[in-house]
Amino acid sequence: MRKYDLSKKKEKNTTKETQENLEDISVNTEENPEEAAAGSSEDSGEKEPQENAGEEKAAKDPKDEKIDELNDKYMRLMAEFENFRKRTDKEKEQMFETGAKSVIEKVLPVIDNFERALDMAAPEEESEKEADPFMDGMRKVYKQLMDELDKIGVKPIEAVGQEFNPEYHNAVMQVDSEEYDSGIVAQEMQKGYMYNDSVVRHSMVGVAK
Repeated sequence: MRKYDLSKKKEKNTTKETQENLEDISVNTEENPEEAAAGSSEDSGEKEPQENAGEEKAAKDPKDEKIDELNDKYMRLMAEFENFRKRTDKEKEQMFETGAKSVIEKVLPVIDNFERALDMAAPEEESEKEADPFMDGMRKVYKQLMDELDKIGVKPIEAVGQEFNPEYHNAVMQVDSEEYDSGIVAQEMQKGYMYNDSVVRHSMVGVAK
């Protein structure tokens, strides 16, 4: 019976010591929560350097750098080509306009002679009784010529009755006029023409005093 009692006493002592140790561990954990958290964060942070190293490697991939470089060159070439195309189109337009004005300038004296010939002939209304087929054909040809010039943008400059404008009129003299006020074009000696928005030939006019 005494042996049983001793073993039982030892078991009780061991159980008591175990409980005290558990209480000490819980107390230490409650008193130092930061140390416990630091230990867990250290365990979880071991993989971060590896992940960052992988990101840096991906960012510095030579293939991506080469792709970006080629894309940049492509965009620059496209911009240069677009500027070249616009510049070429503008030069072509200017060359065409210059060539067209040169041809029109050579045609204008022919139109002047046409108009002089028609002015020297009998007026159309006075010759209705005895129509001249030749003069009738001349008038039709002249009208067709002026219609075609009008379609391509060639138009005569308005002069008589308009205020003198040096951009369109070339004043060669001043004339006395009871019909027009001073500074108004009273007489036109040679008709002027425009091609689109540019003057091909200025009107030669006389301005009222």
